[in-house]
Amino acid sequence: MKKSSKPIRCAIYTRKSTEEGLDQDFNSLDAQRAAAEAYIASQRQEGWRCLPDRYNDGGYTGANMDRPALQRLLADVAAKKIDIVLIYKLDRLSRSLLDFARIVEAFEKHQVSFVSVTQHLNSTTSMGRLMLNVLLSFAQFEREIIAERTRDKIAAARRKGKWVGGMPLLGYAVDPSTFKLVVNQAEAAQVRAIFLLYRDKQALQSVLDELQRRGWRTHRWQTRKGHWRGGQEFTKTSLRRLLRNPTYLGMVRYKQELHPGEHTAIVDAELWHAVQPLLQEKRRAGSRRSTQPAVLKGLLYCAPCGCIMHGSGTTRGNKQYRYYVCGMAQRRGWDTCPSKSVPAGDIERLVVEQIGQLSPEEPALENFVPLWTDLAPEVQARVLRQLIERVDYDGAAGKLAITLRPEGASAIAPELNSEANP
Repeated sequence: MKKSSKPIRCAIYTRKSTEEGLDQDFNSLDAQRAAAEAYIASQRQEGWRCLPDRYNDGGYTGANMDRPALQRLLADVAAKKIDIVLIYKLDRLSRSLLDFARIVEAFEKHQVSFVSVTQHLNSTTSMGRLMLNVLLSFAQFEREIIAERTRDKIAAARRKGKWVGGMPLLGYAVDPSTFKLVVNQAEAAQVRAIFLLYRDKQALQSVLDELQRRGWRTHRWQTRKGHWRGGQEFTKTSLRRLLRNPTYLGMVRYKQELHPGEHTAIVDAELWHAVQPLLQEKRRAGSRRSTQPAVLKGLLYCAPCGCIMHGSGTTRGNKQYRYYVCGMAQRRGWDTCPSKSVPAGDIERLVVEQIGQLSPEEPALENFVPLWTDLAPEVQARVLRQLIERVDYDGAAGKLAITLRPEGASAIAPELNSEANP
């Protein structure tokens, strides 16, 4: 680079994949920065000056660009605050060839060069860019090889019945010395009781109601960073996942395979195998889903709960039944929501009628109701999304509140007329 009277602003980017050792007085990030600072000092006669801002990503993988310091660096590059970016080694910037290309494109767009300190690479020359791409290809290859080895190691461990980590389970704890699952007797009793409840009641909702009455919750644990997770009320999803988990049978799952585990079973084989067919039968027992679209999808909210109401339905014989169900009622049980569900045809008709009553204030909606009936369901859904911000429904009070988009009425008028009069 040519000597210039204007200082050349140099930013240093550092990264480490894990958080191990970052609490030390002089860690890997400090070592990377020190090497880059020494390189800048050697180019001081060329006008290079090190910026005080630190762009350190400790504990972030180079496989993607979801890194706070990298995003801050790119923002400063776009703001013309940086002339050169220095890195200790190429893979500190990225291990993905695609991400690397994006980063280089951003640098070139704003006339920013970058230098790899230990590899003597400079993006300002065509040969430098060629070597950068070659080295990055090897870095990506290395990352993929490591990922393959990790997957193979996990597969081998699971086939030997070893616990290789994952979400902590209700009923078990992890021995910190052996990293094996050990039974938590108090929680194990709850797990067995849950399996017995489902065997007797044969209905997830009935079991959820009983668990809520007893105050039982999902497993609560603390992450390595000190954050608490879990300890939530059971939902149908979490309850079904518990009942289907072969870990409680003393087995370890790898993809579709089951292998005897090193840990002690909590549920005996007779009880576990008695529950599995019941879960399968409940899934098959449901009638065929309605194929007609829910025109209020994404727009209808349960006013008491504040949750979105999902479209659902069944087909019995030749007749379709559609309805909207509160998300809270689906997850927590019918007793938790006063609105619960509403027939789709009824609520859709009320919405259309209420919109039609707005015609004196919104002339564009004067012919909304008669034109509406001529539209196909998928067109009705599109028109409503253009017109409505949201619909709040209170089933207990029988109230319906519609919030229109600012320019929704005038925006849909041409589409209504064109669809109704092709």
